[in-house]
Amino acid sequence: MGADSETQSVSMTASAAKRVAAMIAQDGGGGLMLRVSVSGGGCSGFQYGFSFDDAVNADDRTFERDGVTLVVDEVSLDLLAGSEVDYVEELIGASFQINNPQATSSCGCGSSFAI
Repeated sequence: MGADSETQSVSMTASAAKRVAAMIAQDGGGGLMLRVSVSGGGCSGFQYGFSFDDAVNADDRTFERDGVTLVVDEVSLDLLAGSEVDYVEELIGASFQINNPQATSSCGCGSSFAI
C-alpha cells in the first residue's frame, strides 16, 4: 500500500484553500493549519477527519496552497496519497470533501471509504 514517500502528496482546490483561510481569519487563529486524517471506522472501513492544528509533528507532511497549509500524518498519507481536498457548496449544505483515487468505494455522505 502507498507509493514512495517522495511522491506522496495531497492537494487542495482553490475553493478549499479559500474556505480554510476564511475560517482561520474568522477564528482569529494566525498560524492554524487544516489537519486531514484517516482513522478506522465509518460505514465503509475508514473515515476522514478534519481539524485545525497549530503544530506540526515529526511524522507530519505539509502541503500548501494559496497561503493555507494542509497537514497530514504519515499513516494517513499512505491512504490519502494522490487525493484532493475540495470545499463544495450545494443546496443541502456545504462541506469539505476528499477526492481519493485509492478509494474503491465510499459511503453516500462521502465521509468514509474502503480500499
